[in-house]
Order: sequence, then C-alpha cells, then structure tokens
Amino acid sequence: MVSTTKGKGGIPLRTRPILAAAALLLAAGLAAVTHQAVSQADEPLRIGTTYMTMNNTFYTVINDEIRKRTDDNGDVLKTLDPALSIRKQCRQIETFIREDFDVIVINPVSGNSRMLDSALKKARAHGIKIIAVDSQVKETKNVDCTIVSDNYNAGVLCARNMMKNMSEARIILLRHWNALSVKDRYQGLSDTIKGRPNYRIVEQVETLGQTEIAMPKVQEASRNGIDFNVVMALDDQSAIGALAALDSQKVGKMVRVYGIDGSANMKKLLSSKDDAWATVAQSPVKLGEKAASISYRLVSGKKVPKKIIVPVHLITKENIDRYSIEGWQ
Repeated sequence: MVSTTKGKGGIPLRTRPILAAAALLLAAGLAAVTHQAVSQADEPLRIGTTYMTMNNTFYTVINDEIRKRTDDNGDVLKTLDPALSIRKQCRQIETFIREDFDVIVINPVSGNSRMLDSALKKARAHGIKIIAVDSQVKETKNVDCTIVSDNYNAGVLCARNMMKNMSEARIILLRHWNALSVKDRYQGLSDTIKGRPNYRIVEQVETLGQTEIAMPKVQEASRNGIDFNVVMALDDQSAIGALAALDSQKVGKMVRVYGIDGSANMKKLLSSKDDAWATVAQSPVKLGEKAASISYRLVSGKKVPKKIIVPVHLITKENIDRYSIEGWQ
C-alpha cells in the first residue's frame, strides 16, 4: 500500500519534489522563450537593394541615403548590382528571400518583366516588404510603395523649353525603353508637342541609359545624314554621350542637347558647352531618404502611401548659377 500522507495544502509529500522539478522546468522554458523573443526583437533590420546598374552615380546616391539610416540604427544593408540583366536581378531577389531579408528596395531593370513580377510575388509571400524606387514595375500589386520623380512633368518641361527657344525642331530621341519612368518622360514630351508639326521626332535610338552606347549611336546618325537640330536624351548619361559625339563629328551647326537627371557632369557641361542646353533635375537624395523612411515604416506595421511622387525642376544656362555643380540635389 502506497502512503498518501499529506502536508500543508493537501499535497502528498511524495509529490512535492515532482512539482518542484516541474516548476523549475517551466521557469526555464519561460526564460528561454523570453530570451528568444528579446533576441528576435534585438535582431537588426535587413534591407536588400538592387538597382538596374551601379554604373550611374544616381543610384549610388540613393543607396548612400539608405545606408546613412541603416548605419545610424545598427541595421544591415546589402546592395547587389544586376548590371542591366533582368535574370541576374531576379536571382538577387532569390538571394534576399533565402537570407530572410525584411525589405527589398528595387530599381527594376525592366518594369514589364514577368520574371521580375514572379520573383517579387514570391518575396512578398515570404513576408518581405517591397519598395520600387526611381522607376516603377507594371504589376504594382507586388509592391508596397513606389517612389518616383515626376517623370511625366520632366518630359513636359523639356518640350516647353525647346518650343520657347526654337521655332522648329527635328529631334533625335535617346531612350531607355525598359525603364517605365523613361516612358513617362517620353509621354510628357510627346503630349506637349502633339499637334505642332514644327516639332517632330525624326529618329529614336535605344541607349540603355549609357554614355558609351549613346555616343556611337549619335555619331552613326550624324554620319548617315539624319537632319536634326535637337537631341532629346531622356537621361543625362545619354545626353553626355550625345555631346561627346557632336564634339567628335564637328557637325558645324548648333544642336541643342537636353537631358533629364540633373547630374553633376551635365550641370558642368551646361556651364561650359554651347550645345548643352538644359537638364531636368531629379533628387536622388530625396528618393533615397524617402526609401529609407518608408522601409522603417513598413516593418513597423505603419500605413504608407502606395505611390510617392517627388517634384522635378528645369536647370538651364540661365539659372545654372543657382545650383551647385559639384554633386546631386
């Protein structure tokens, strides 16, 4: 027969050591859970960035603004360069998923890519917040927030300045068609000159937004006898390539070159070269600041706007003295 002698509280004496051991195990378990929760809370935020190319200081500046915020907070920023390859960019997104990043900031190589849409959809299903910066993606449902310049107005500003200074224009258009932001710029330009036959596009050239592609393409257009008096470059890198081409060809006539970005190099050329006529200034500083701020708001569970549009402004020979030519605005 087993003794059931009871102590105070009616608990059998033989049961007390068992209960004491159980209490110790429970306390240890709670401590472990608490430690784990604290550890998770203390884990740094992980932001992954991928821009269409790092061969452009515009994206370096955006990234630097994000880095300032992550460095201040002791968080992690990992930046990957797809070098204008959409396949490579999609693999980079897979890397961010595999390494459990919290946020992906993407400047898409191609905004129309179904492969990219699929990669972003997978990232969101994994719980990663997605921010598109500088250029949008077509399938916005896969993106939490899009942060872009007023690209349509950039095209409008270029067109209006051209019409103000010229009674007619025969335009070579330098474009980067994979970037939906560039299509918005084109639309602003096209809508503004529509119904005005004195202003017409005589040639369109794909440059991928690269100086080293734009220069030989403009040289070729000149050698082929294309009659033009305006180069409308929808980014500054291409505008700089066009200016170099005109220098090398010695065209012997005034050709006005427009750009969009407001880069330091283009602003310097506005101050020193007759053919450099204007650039529409974006602010990669503001784009980067907003991307950083939205990243932290998203992971904190706060509401953010679906789209943020940053204003642009025209820089010309007439107002260049109001701006620093040493960097970005």
